[in-house]
Amino acid sequence: VQGHMMRPPVKRVAPRRMERRPRDSNANPRARDNNSRPGKREALQLVKRRPRGGLAQLDSREEVTEENSCPGNILVSVRVRPLGSREKGRSVTRVLEGKVIVVLDPSEAEEDYLRQGRSREKQYAFDHVFDVETKTSEVFSTTCQPLVESVMNGMNATVFAYGPTGAGKTYTMTGTAEAPGVMVLALQQMFNTIEEMKDEIIYKVSMSYIEVYNEQIRDLVSPSKGVLDLREDPIRGSCVAGVSEHAAESTEEVLGLLIRGNRNRATEATGANQASSRSHAVLQITVEQRERIGNTVAEIKIGKLSLIDLAGSERGTVTDNRGMRMLEGSNINRSLLSLANCINALGPKNRKGSYVPYRDSKLTRLLKDSLGGNCKTSMITNVHSAANSFEETTNTLKYASRAKKIKMAPVSTNISNVEFHISEYQKIIAGLREEVFDLKRRMTDDDHDPPNPH
Repeated sequence: VQGHMMRPPVKRVAPRRMERRPRDSNANPRARDNNSRPGKREALQLVKRRPRGGLAQLDSREEVTEENSCPGNILVSVRVRPLGSREKGRSVTRVLEGKVIVVLDPSEAEEDYLRQGRSREKQYAFDHVFDVETKTSEVFSTTCQPLVESVMNGMNATVFAYGPTGAGKTYTMTGTAEAPGVMVLALQQMFNTIEEMKDEIIYKVSMSYIEVYNEQIRDLVSPSKGVLDLREDPIRGSCVAGVSEHAAESTEEVLGLLIRGNRNRATEATGANQASSRSHAVLQITVEQRERIGNTVAEIKIGKLSLIDLAGSERGTVTDNRGMRMLEGSNINRSLLSLANCINALGPKNRKGSYVPYRDSKLTRLLKDSLGGNCKTSMITNVHSAANSFEETTNTLKYASRAKKIKMAPVSTNISNVEFHISEYQKIIAGLREEVFDLKRRMTDDDHDPPNPH
């Protein structure tokens, strides 16, 4: 005991109790007073607190919702189809200020005691919402015209229409002779720009038109080629091997090819639509341009515009399909489900670098660059306004709202510098020598001409 030092006793002190001070809103730079603009959560609560049947004009604070557009998001628009001749009942959709669509509960008008106080009314906000009176030309100028301008500057752009069967997707994309669709209007704008700039820039336009029918790719312009393969190219990405690419110099040539392709597209009558599209149609237009002034190095810009008319999602209880029509409907729903899985994987809620199942369907492999690559994308969602299509309408709007959250990378211009071969140098030098010789000859002739006595 004497060899070891004794430790002094430890004095235990009771811990001091920390008093919580009141938070000073002036000291916190992020604190907001009651008069400041609400954030996203408050704005969403403002929209959700609206009365059950109230369709009043939106307040300025309600426009700051989670669905609002960001510079790097997909542009999502909604177009409401008017009531058809076979559809009975009232319209259950309302459009507010061109940004918000409200889907009313169709059972509110009925005396359903089981649903008292349990309204199914839904509200969604998008970049643009078009009512039943909006024309296709206005839809094009709002959603697609800026993308065509980007393609003419050497960028990639995609426009695709989605919605349930019979909602007006083909009418929006293809249109009729009296009301041309988005495809026709985009081609007209493209060739008008070429006509204006033909003195300064040399353009080369080529197009291809394919369809995905029962998970098989077919050429609509040259259907005799049969089933085509989809392959991965390290430079161009996913491309269709053996597809025919047709050069076009005017709008009439492209429209002729488009009409011929639409005749070869698979369409059949179902219980929901007299001319239902049974395949996904993809029209791709490639524009190459370079300056007309000759030089040893040429800067070539390549822009690609993809116009996609998706087949509509189907429910067996509505379409009443049997046999081959049921097989086609199942393949359509399967490919659209793969597209929905890709959209969910690309959403902001998933962790960065998560797996995106592009290879589950040939449709998603074709849309790989449009959803997550170097491309500007616009999605036109078509919905019904009838009360008996309430479930299809709400499911389609949920699908579109998830696509609105996809973050796109900044789009760059596709530019390639091409250096000419030595033979091209010789041609340029020979042309310059001929021009110098011709100028010298003219100067010599002017010196030897006798002066005019008069």
